[in-house]
Amino acid sequence: MKFGPKYAAVAAIAAATIALTACGGGGTAGGGAAGAPATTLTLASVQDLKTFDPTDAHIGHTMPFYQAAYDTLIRRAPDGKLDPMLATSWEYNKDQTVLTLKLRTDVTFSDGTKFDATAAKANLDHFKTANGQDSYQGASIKSVAVVDAATVAITLNAPDPAFTYYLTQALGLQASPKAIGTPGIKTAPDGSGPYVFDAKDSVKGSQYVFTKRAGYWDKDLQKFDKITIKYLVDLTARTNALVSGQVDAGLLDPKTGKQAEAAGMVAHKYQTDWQGLLLFDRDGKMNPALANVKVRQAINYAFDRKTILAQQYLGEGTVTNQVFGPASGAFVQDLDNTYPYDPAKAKSLLAEAGYANGFTLTIPVFSGYESIVAVITQQLGDIGIKVQAETVPPANIVPDMAGGKFAAAPFQLYQGEPWVAINQMISTTALYNPFKTQTPELTTLIDAVQNAGEQSGEKAKAVNDYITKNAWFAPLFRINQMYFSNKKIDVTPQLQQAVPSIYNYAPAK
Repeated sequence: MKFGPKYAAVAAIAAATIALTACGGGGTAGGGAAGAPATTLTLASVQDLKTFDPTDAHIGHTMPFYQAAYDTLIRRAPDGKLDPMLATSWEYNKDQTVLTLKLRTDVTFSDGTKFDATAAKANLDHFKTANGQDSYQGASIKSVAVVDAATVAITLNAPDPAFTYYLTQALGLQASPKAIGTPGIKTAPDGSGPYVFDAKDSVKGSQYVFTKRAGYWDKDLQKFDKITIKYLVDLTARTNALVSGQVDAGLLDPKTGKQAEAAGMVAHKYQTDWQGLLLFDRDGKMNPALANVKVRQAINYAFDRKTILAQQYLGEGTVTNQVFGPASGAFVQDLDNTYPYDPAKAKSLLAEAGYANGFTLTIPVFSGYESIVAVITQQLGDIGIKVQAETVPPANIVPDMAGGKFAAAPFQLYQGEPWVAINQMISTTALYNPFKTQTPELTTLIDAVQNAGEQSGEKAKAVNDYITKNAWFAPLFRINQMYFSNKKIDVTPQLQQAVPSIYNYAPAK
């Protein structure tokens, strides 16, 4: 089916306007490469930095700020492979509850303090107690022991298949023990990273400048003399900054991407998030209809995903019925054929569930989701489900969802590692399982993932199969990230990350 023009607009990302500063990027307007290799890199960020305190770090858009100033214990390669960084090697014991890390011995922090096992323990202990926004990454830590100056042993409460991955993220960031927990680290990072923060040329809320650090232990990671990250939340401003050469790279959307391509910019398309309807209330505590699996399945059959993707996102993505991505290890190709568009079958399932006359479903609507909520309203209306959209301020949407204010909600979540994804949206402690839904069968499947070690992804396929066939969600599609750069730099996307890591940029060859 087709939608009217009012539903066909590409979703806007944000509305605030940010004035561009005069400080230019290393790129050339029009995207053409200059003769000499680029010595500076200027990036556009859709998110501002809250603080430089590593315990405030968050996976996704702000990670490049932290990667400039801090090293992590383990580094994640663009394809997701785990590479040595401050830890040169790591090994679990037999039952996957003690992880022993061998550490570099030639690293110092920017204040001159030497990095060693005592510093690593101080960072891990502080992260566990600081309760930052990604504190879940340290939740499984029972204790940290200094074996010797170059060896640290981390004991876990229980096997955590994502723990080494977390050591590439906020949990793994290493700050000087002298700075940990002090107010100063919030505005002046003190890490061992490839660059040092230049406070003199930086303006909070506008641009953050980093310069190459002398004596850094891995010069291969210092590809530029200076890195500037500009906070440009407004999509139009971000697009104009890129095509005019004020920044070298930034995240756009399908519509503005056309403008960037016409200006000679290079497109890097990769899939990080899935978008759809989260059916939170599977026990029917708020909306009794959702307790019936046939109702949740009917909702899945109601959506013409191919047409929605074409009209909402110019076809930039892949329709799907599952919340695990192809690179997760838990992906099952056949599950994407579970719910083809079939409104007649949807109506039949509603009738079998006792809702032949439909029911009312209240969902939130917020900035950037107006057009997709309009489509959801239309398509569920076609099978007899009346949608009531309740406007929610953007700042309230996650707290409202996590607090169980809505039985269902449209949203976009990233497709991470299986254990990360399970603890993000499926387990009883997951932020996006607000009604703590669980069944004995699913608990058994999740336990198998937790205790499977390197086979956890394979075991997670059964979790994927269970929640897809029991319609815990109504996924619509995996959206293409539309990241663009000029021709003066080379960019490699980062698997399962909203934007490339800072290490993934280099002067064009």
